[in-house]
Amino acid sequence: MTISCQLTESRRLDALHKLNLLDTPPSEAFDRITRMAASLFKLPIAAVSLTDADRQWFKSRVGVEHTSIPRLRAPCGSVADSADLLVIPDLLEDPHFRESPLTASGIRYYAGAPLITAQGHCLGAMCVLGPEPRDTTPQELTALCDLAGMVMAQIEMRHAMGRIDPLSGLPNRNQFMEDFQDLQRDRSAGEQRLAVLINLATPEQLSHAARAMNPSYVDELVTDAARWLRSVVGPGRSVYHVTTTQFALIAPPGMTLASYLPLLEAKMTHARGTAKSRHVATPTIGIAPFEVGNADCLGVLRQAQSAAHDALDTHTHIAVYSEAEDVLYRRRFTLLNDFGSALESMDQLRLVYQPRMDIGTGACIGAEALLRWNHPTLGAIGPAEFIPVIERSGLAHAATAWVQAAALRQQRLWRDQGLCLQISINVSAANLLEPDFAAALETGLKQHGLPPDCIELEITESAIMAQPAKAHAMLDTIAATGVRLAIDDFGTGYSSLSYLQRMPADVVKIDQSFVIGLEGDVRKQALVATMITLSQDLGHRVVAEGVECEEVLSFLRQAGCDEAQGFMFARPMEAESFPGWRHVPAAAIPARSAQPHYAYQS
Repeated sequence: MTISCQLTESRRLDALHKLNLLDTPPSEAFDRITRMAASLFKLPIAAVSLTDADRQWFKSRVGVEHTSIPRLRAPCGSVADSADLLVIPDLLEDPHFRESPLTASGIRYYAGAPLITAQGHCLGAMCVLGPEPRDTTPQELTALCDLAGMVMAQIEMRHAMGRIDPLSGLPNRNQFMEDFQDLQRDRSAGEQRLAVLINLATPEQLSHAARAMNPSYVDELVTDAARWLRSVVGPGRSVYHVTTTQFALIAPPGMTLASYLPLLEAKMTHARGTAKSRHVATPTIGIAPFEVGNADCLGVLRQAQSAAHDALDTHTHIAVYSEAEDVLYRRRFTLLNDFGSALESMDQLRLVYQPRMDIGTGACIGAEALLRWNHPTLGAIGPAEFIPVIERSGLAHAATAWVQAAALRQQRLWRDQGLCLQISINVSAANLLEPDFAAALETGLKQHGLPPDCIELEITESAIMAQPAKAHAMLDTIAATGVRLAIDDFGTGYSSLSYLQRMPADVVKIDQSFVIGLEGDVRKQALVATMITLSQDLGHRVVAEGVECEEVLSFLRQAGCDEAQGFMFARPMEAESFPGWRHVPAAAIPARSAQPHYAYQS
């Protein structure tokens, strides 16, 4: 074969393989055409024959039990080579085909019309065959060519209807859904199978690549992966391109997790070592077991996607679907989806207030505003569950705006009742990136006729780390308005000493993880005492969070801490209860001379 012929054949085979017709289940759309061909020619055998490298595979067939025959000396192979109509009145009289497997099986007559793509590649033939020699009329040849055209129309329709992804050449999610339903129908009910999803990269990695690389980067990532998956999976099995950078497949029958996981791990290890994108993309694999006859296609696909996401946290980057993890994830998504309605409702969200106590006088000098959510169907949702979800979403801005507006209204009401306290409000990283955040807060204070120092904003170090330059610029702007700033959860961030020097904060709040259990922990005592001294030396007032017993309060007073907050004084309470609340009197706080001796001092 000449180089030119080899190139033509290579392109023809590439066009055929990209259609993903080979070894696919029967289709009524093709079978209808095949039956029509047999009927028009009054012959017992007809087929839609696709010419692979070494075989003729029948996408549709009438009168034939086997699904393929060797390509060698097959008439349909000659049609693919010539891309032309071929009629053989008697195979025994033809010197090229008289010794072909077809002739040996008793076939004497053949007529085949080429299946040609819009690009001119011949995929195979629409053919009819018979056991007796016969002539062919011009009308029959015209009909056969028309039927071949109908076959190609069906193939093109698969693409037009969104069955094949144009970039990867692999069947897409629509085809996955159709084939999954065929599997449910054709396989035995109760059979245990495995769905596998391959995710090429995280959304963050794709975003970074889109900014740094050419737009074709993702296209190359996908085409390289598609080529590799086709070669790994091999003929006879389908790989589906289900989203932009995700592929899916169904493991062969009989495969169990115990037998399949080692195979996937080996393939993943090899892929990570050879992929061009290995330094900028993290591929993961998710596995979703399912039971034939009792599985929903999209549900199985979603479970596999969930497992692929969980795989980021595993050493092998492969994970099996976990129902428990999935339930938690779906609950978080429900909360996120419903929080927008909560912001617009009149009765789902509210603020409660936890007192801040002056350790020296025992007086309540402030309150931290804490958001609470009563979901209409799920009931009370704890802040530890929904606040992190909201802070990582686009609702963080609206949530803080709601809290600020509610806190300012309450501050105005309390002041009108003669209760003058500073209210602390938690602020997320997203708020520090809002260009008008400080201006909006200042406007709210003026609308309610409130002085700036009646409000304190609590910011964590981790919030500042998102975009330090912009965050610090905003904090400087806020400080200039007279609103107080506090470093929240001090000691749990990235570089606490650095931020103590740079941040224009008035208050440092020591995280409760250092305070709870302080009375019996020598190392914590030494650490907290150092935090207090260091913060005060830099001009900050210090608040200890999580104070739950008198022993801890005694230690904090001896260490010189300014304020305390915790269940020892009061749990967060409703706004209407706060004015009548009676805080711990000063006499109840041990005097400095009554302090016990703590181990850290020795």
